[in-house]
Amino acid sequence: MKEQLEQLITDAVGQLKADGILPTDQTVKIQLDRPRDKSHGDFASNLALMLAKPAKMNPRQLAEKVIEAIPANTLIAKTDIAGPGFINFTIAQDQLKGQLTTMLSSADLGIQPAEKPMTIVIDYSSPNLAKEMHVGHLRSAIIGDAVSRTAEMLGHKVIRQNHVGDWGTQFGMLLAHMEELDSEAANYELSNLETFYKAAKKRFDESEDFAERARELVVKLQSGDDYCLKLWNQFIDVSLAHCQEVYDRLGVKLTRDDVMAESAYNDRLPGVIEHLKEQGLLVEDQGAQCVFLDEFKGKEGEPLPIIVQKKGGGYLYATTDLAAIQYRQKELGGDYLMYFVDARQSLHFEQIFTLARKAKFIEGDIKTQHYGFGTVMGKDGRPYKSRDGGVTKLADLLDEAERRALELLQQKNSDLTAEQQEAVAKVVGISSVKYADLSKNRTSDYIFDWDLMLTFEGNTAPYLLYAFTRVNSIFDKLGERSFDMDADWLLEDERELALANQLVRFEEVVNRVFDKAMPHFLCGYLFELAGYFSSFYEACPILNQEDEAVRNSRLKLARLTANTLEKGLSLLGIPTLEKM
Repeated sequence: MKEQLEQLITDAVGQLKADGILPTDQTVKIQLDRPRDKSHGDFASNLALMLAKPAKMNPRQLAEKVIEAIPANTLIAKTDIAGPGFINFTIAQDQLKGQLTTMLSSADLGIQPAEKPMTIVIDYSSPNLAKEMHVGHLRSAIIGDAVSRTAEMLGHKVIRQNHVGDWGTQFGMLLAHMEELDSEAANYELSNLETFYKAAKKRFDESEDFAERARELVVKLQSGDDYCLKLWNQFIDVSLAHCQEVYDRLGVKLTRDDVMAESAYNDRLPGVIEHLKEQGLLVEDQGAQCVFLDEFKGKEGEPLPIIVQKKGGGYLYATTDLAAIQYRQKELGGDYLMYFVDARQSLHFEQIFTLARKAKFIEGDIKTQHYGFGTVMGKDGRPYKSRDGGVTKLADLLDEAERRALELLQQKNSDLTAEQQEAVAKVVGISSVKYADLSKNRTSDYIFDWDLMLTFEGNTAPYLLYAFTRVNSIFDKLGERSFDMDADWLLEDERELALANQLVRFEEVVNRVFDKAMPHFLCGYLFELAGYFSSFYEACPILNQEDEAVRNSRLKLARLTANTLEKGLSLLGIPTLEKM
């Protein structure tokens, strides 16, 4: 409905240009907002205020001209002008009912696939395999996953890429430590990567012989030495298995097949250097191979280097990222490359994307975008740490979430068995951690607070999961009584109308989540939807409604609410529950 209305207004603007009311070269951006006050209609536009100056007219007079120029249609029931010149639009109920019917009859709630589907390569999670995944890896994994799911729902081809770090200098240190242990001891220590890393680092710092051996092993590894590769593969297999366990617990759609590690680009890196040389972009600076771009300067105006090869011949992140861009465009066929990486890497990606275009690693209309995110903070306002002050392992965080959720459920009066409570606690606990993150603006830092995320009040996972079970329980109580899914929609009570209007916004919100890569828009929508349903449920009797036509209409609203909550939560990677 929003797109249809935008087109009608665009047609009206075209007519005003043809009539000489607006300059023919005037650029017009149609913006429609949802008024908070429902008495102001379903959509509002400040178009007349924006165009009053070029039209040399009073905004209210221009608003009248816009309304007069809108083509005849069955979409708009009413228009009115508010304040200094805002135009309010009320959508015809027949249109609203038609969209409700489409949503209810579709598994995807009537969402239209993108007119021009793209192949989207999405880079997310990308942990360093030297250690276990920690709380700092949470945001990339779950935000990238939610956007990936949303893109797929809109009909795009999504290729997930987990660009894990597995090829740095620190791996020599880890290999040297593995070399010192017998196989049984190595397997034992590798069961806890954090412990293994700390032991290797301690040896590296204390023993010069060990450090020298570590450096030798790095060179051999990167030269393809069979012995080093055997040790390295053993370590990588264990590390990736740890990652997969976390992804599976989080419900993140990443598998081993999505892993395209730094090491996978190793053979391509000399070609990257050669290509930059051919393009005349390489400059030697203190023995290192660099690129200097005019677009990037330091505080004193000095050019900032992008180092692609160290003095000793080693390569850097920039080199690997250029190789990855080339691979994702040329071999994966990506039209749109999305990167979900910490906001602190924004300058790095600006430089890489600019260089990639200048060096023709990217050709044509390929879109590249880094979607940065803020930091998970503790209540002390610093990056979240464990109780002992160390970095919190993600697996430990999820264990704690499940434990707290189980305690919460045990405090409630419930007819669930102990086994059922444990199963529900796993969903509630992990969903609470995910939702607390996804419901915050991606670009902001946020405070990690167990008490706020594990509550049945407010914009939380427990509240929404419970809201779904509450809606679903209506149909359990309905039992074998008949329910006509083809009955007419009767939207006479204001709460029925408000719920219906919220339901039909789903497609608009899903598109907004994808366009901005902001899952919190969907979280806000689902929270509001649950609130609208609660108001409707309290004011509008359903199962004990004597009028069969009214009962059927309200049951349809309830069923569509349940479907929308379930689909919306699934886009966030959160499963629903039948009982809580």
